[in-house]
Amino acid sequence: MNRASMGDSESEPRWLTEAEQRVWRSYLHATTLFEDHLDRQLQRDAGMPHVYYGLLVQLSQAPRRRRRMTELAIDAKITRSRLSHAIARLEKNGWVRREDCPSDRRGQNAVLTDEGFEVLERAAPGHVEAVRQAMFDRLTPEQVRQLGEIMQVMAEGLQPQDTGADLPWLR
Repeated sequence: MNRASMGDSESEPRWLTEAEQRVWRSYLHATTLFEDHLDRQLQRDAGMPHVYYGLLVQLSQAPRRRRRMTELAIDAKITRSRLSHAIARLEKNGWVRREDCPSDRRGQNAVLTDEGFEVLERAAPGHVEAVRQAMFDRLTPEQVRQLGEIMQVMAEGLQPQDTGADLPWLR
């Protein structure tokens, strides 16, 4: 094995080519604009940021509209601290409540309330339209297929399968 393959600090960095740099900057620009677009739409139409909407969606799809807080953090890809803050805000709105986990005294479940489900039902049509206009209406069916494959490869490479991975939502 040579020094470069071992990640030796003396090896030359693998700088991006001009084409890779353009793609990288386009990706950053587009994803930042896309997240901002979705956040603004949801704040305007439903009074919540995109991350809160995602939490409500996860809870709405869970059995009995409840999930363990640790599982919710992992699936939302947010720290437990950020999740706790978000759930506290959703509780204040009456959209979610916490309950003790019957199988683990230390654990808690987040539960989507009927009011939270109604808020989600009202927000969903505008949100899906914002996603459709910003993404799918701009791409050909072939580009949608390619983007899906690309995002899957990236996600699989960035999320290790071993339980010891140092990821913020596992801390």
